[in-house]
Amino acid sequence: MNMTDFRGLKIGYAFTGSFCTFEKSFEQAEILRKMGAEIIPIMSENASQLSTRFGSAEDNIRKLENIAGCKVIRNISDAEPIGPKNLTDIMVVSPCTSNTAAKLANSITDNTVTMAVKSHLRSGKPVLLAIASNDSLMGSAKNLGILFNMKNYYFVPMKQDDYIKKPASLVAEFSMIPEAVESAIKGIQLRPIIY
Repeated sequence: MNMTDFRGLKIGYAFTGSFCTFEKSFEQAEILRKMGAEIIPIMSENASQLSTRFGSAEDNIRKLENIAGCKVIRNISDAEPIGPKNLTDIMVVSPCTSNTAAKLANSITDNTVTMAVKSHLRSGKPVLLAIASNDSLMGSAKNLGILFNMKNYYFVPMKQDDYIKKPASLVAEFSMIPEAVESAIKGIQLRPIIY
C-alpha cells in the first residue's frame, strides 16, 4: 500500500475488550501515526482495567499513550466532549467486540467507547469498526446487519479466522486499517467486507 499522507487527520482510536487482538491494533495505530495522523486514544473500561494473559492493563495503557503521545480517554465524562469540541475526523474502534457492536447497533451509550462514538457521530462523521468476535456469525450477526445498514458506519474487511474450530468467528484484517480509514473518510466501504 502507498503511504497516504494523513497529516492533519484527527483519528479517535478506541480499544474494546478483544484482548488477543490488541497487538495487531497497536501496530496499526503506530502506522497511522507514522502516516501523519493525530491519534486520540480511547479505551473502554474493560480494555483499560483488565489484565489478561495477553498483557497487563497498565502496559496496554502505556503502550497506547506512547503511540499517541497523550493520555488515554478512559471515562464517559472525558469522552463526551469529542463531538462538541470537534476532536475527531474519524473514529476507529479497533478491536470492536460483538458486545460493543450490539450497543452501537442499538444506540446504547454506557461506557467510554460508546460515548466517544455517539459524541463523534453527532456531526455525521465516519466510524470505522474492526470487528473481532467469536460469535459474529451467530447471535451477533443481527447487530452487524443493523450496522451494515446504518449511515456513517464502515467496516475493516474481515475474515473467518478459524472456520473449523470457531465457525462463527469473524476478525478484521487489521493490516487494512489505514486503507479502510482512507476509504471511510471518502464515504466508501472497502469490499469485499467478508473474505
